[in-house]
Amino acid sequence: MTDATLDCPAWLDRFRTEAPRLPVPPVFRPAPAARAAAVLILFGDGPAGPDVLLTERAATLNKHAGQPAFPGGRIDPGDDGPVAAALREAWEEAGVEPSGVDVLCTLPELYLSHSEHRVTPVAGWWREPSEVAPGHPGEVATVARVPISELVDPANRLMVRHPSGIRVGPAFHVRDMLVWGFTAALLTQVLGAGGWERPWDTSRVEDLPEDVVTLAARDRAVDAAARD
Repeated sequence: MTDATLDCPAWLDRFRTEAPRLPVPPVFRPAPAARAAAVLILFGDGPAGPDVLLTERAATLNKHAGQPAFPGGRIDPGDDGPVAAALREAWEEAGVEPSGVDVLCTLPELYLSHSEHRVTPVAGWWREPSEVAPGHPGEVATVARVPISELVDPANRLMVRHPSGIRVGPAFHVRDMLVWGFTAALLTQVLGAGGWERPWDTSRVEDLPEDVVTLAARDRAVDAAARD
């Protein structure tokens, strides 16, 4: 649901209407037994215009190492649902003051099969931006406000594939980060819902860099061991 009384910029109007009813691709349809998690899609009005907050996980982590992502994580027992969890994680990971964020809406749940999580994306308007920085030493390497203009720039968009030849999906080259996987798929939906997407060359396909493949393989190995 959206709150029509929120005082947020007009450029978010279409997103607020379209995002709660985004279709869920079959690969992301939730499994009821999966663990509940939430992420925060935080829109702001930065020095370079409208932007969205992304983090990059530390390469030393056992889980999701080196991956750009929205702030977020598992919903803890003390959280009052996905909204509270998303705001808490954004504070812990990036220093986002929850009191400065107005919640716009929640998006349909998405299922991450390799980690067995069902993720609720929570969209927010950064009414009163706070200074941000990596909050967990050794867990978050980078926090970046990425302008939407950079995300939709056709020069920054591509498809990626595993070196084995398997096509992985859309990706973005922004702020010295390769955004791919779940985060890139969700970003693609977000840009479409907001009406910001521009035509780009979907035939541009690159292999995932070797270091990214290595870290992703380690992540999957940890998930497999946890299930054994």
